Amino acid sequence: MLAVGTLASLYQNHLEQFPERSILIQDGRALSYSAFDTQVSQTRAWLSTQGVESGDRIAVWVVNRSEWLVLFFALAQLNATLVAVNTKYRSHELQYILSNSQASILVLQLNFRKIDFAQVIQGVDEKALPYLEKIIMLDVQSDTPTQLLDKPVIAFDIPLVKTPPNTKITSKPVHANVNPDALAAFFTTSGTTKGPKLVMHTQRTLTEHANDVAQGYNFAGPDNRLLCALPFCGVFGLNSALAAIAAGMPLVLMDFFDAASASTLIQSERVTHVFGSDEMLRRLIEHVDQQAIARSEPCDIPFPTLSLFGFASFSPRFIELARALTARGFPLRGLYGSSEVHALFSIQRPDLPLEDRALGGGMPAANPRARVRVKDPDSGQLCSPYTPGEIEIFSPTLFKGYFNNDEATSSAFTTDGYFKTGDLGYMRDDASFVYLSRMGDTMRLGGFLVDPTEIERVLAEQPEVDSAQVVGIEINGQLRPVAFATPKNNHPAPDTEKIRARLATTLAAFKVPVHLWFIDAFPATQSANGLKFQRAKLRDMALARLCSDDGNAGDLG
Repeated sequence: MLAVGTLASLYQNHLEQFPERSILIQDGRALSYSAFDTQVSQTRAWLSTQGVESGDRIAVWVVNRSEWLVLFFALAQLNATLVAVNTKYRSHELQYILSNSQASILVLQLNFRKIDFAQVIQGVDEKALPYLEKIIMLDVQSDTPTQLLDKPVIAFDIPLVKTPPNTKITSKPVHANVNPDALAAFFTTSGTTKGPKLVMHTQRTLTEHANDVAQGYNFAGPDNRLLCALPFCGVFGLNSALAAIAAGMPLVLMDFFDAASASTLIQSERVTHVFGSDEMLRRLIEHVDQQAIARSEPCDIPFPTLSLFGFASFSPRFIELARALTARGFPLRGLYGSSEVHALFSIQRPDLPLEDRALGGGMPAANPRARVRVKDPDSGQLCSPYTPGEIEIFSPTLFKGYFNNDEATSSAFTTDGYFKTGDLGYMRDDASFVYLSRMGDTMRLGGFLVDPTEIERVLAEQPEVDSAQVVGIEINGQLRPVAFATPKNNHPAPDTEKIRARLATTLAAFKVPVHLWFIDAFPATQSANGLKFQRAKLRDMALARLCSDDGNAGDLG
């Protein structure tokens, strides 16, 4: 009997009713539910021969491909945990997650067109990995080393993608032994304000959330298809894939996002659902327009099959982008999520005006089981609608804590069980909410709690500015805003004083940055979903400039 809440339950009904329907499409080839389930069963049995047992932690450092999902479901049947390793990680980050997760096995591939995994491995200190026992390697070749990180390399030789032929491994999953409350996955927080932590999710939290999203957002449909453009190593990519599986929506896999491949797949596979960032949107539409110009063809509505493009914004110009793309048939809706509460936790209603629909936040997929409230960070009192404060979330699918970090886990929750997101936002009258920014990024200016993205958006509207980031630093005993910006190509030497003077006609005096510096690029960290700017480093840069002769901008305050 298949236990409710196990990962296998996500596709069990589809397997029983429509075994030959496609669960995923990779490189133009479809994999049926029956073939996928067989591969999961065979991989589970093979992993057992490699010594994988209940409670073990297995790090998977692989791009989006069917093996990632097969390994995930197979490990779940063993009550083992998949430690999701971002494929964009480099030596220091890989070493950190392997050490902190206490992973006993690392699964990886060495050869990939955009990532030199072998070079990254060379920078890892094997002495810092006392728990690591072996390496499992995909795509083993004649020149594949027999040892890495001073550990033996084992070939992963389970036949995948095509329906596997008869093999000696013929074991079926023992569903009675699968524990839905076993830890299924570790994800890393982005670490943009503090050090990264390992977020723990069980099979039940992942499965229930997938079902909530599939039902709450109407994923089911005979022609629906999801483009898996986001990496499975992050909740944004994995949650959307699991929800699609729950709804019976085939996955169209991309091993690594690039605009040309994404455009081709959306059109050729008649994709209906895509999730991503505003950066992905920009790259996608730029490619489409370049292709149309090259062919001398109009391209007003490039993707007519799309019914939903859910996106998260990481830059101040997203409203401008949303206006342009909505006019071209992109069905855009803002989202909210995190490793702790899952991605796609909420989504904006489709009937809202664009300026509201494109904002982060929305209505929880698990409403009314999931509840959101906003509190004043100083008084601890609930905020009235449209008054900013810290977003707190209660949900039956919240994460189970941070691995080996009881102090961080305890401080993350209120006494009545709400997760303190550390995000600034406000409630609407209809019980939906809007995400504004990270609380660590907010500034108390002139007695008011100010979202830096408000200032960044005004800065980004200036003709000389491509993008901007604003942070608060203490000047003469008072917190004041300062700004960094990247220039547009046709403005190599912008006049910062003129820009600040213009801002003073638009913003309240206490919001006008007292210093504006132009730089080539913002310091950023790679997350599974793209670049996230590091405001802590920007604050350090601002303090360093103020201590040098470079901080010579005037004060309009």
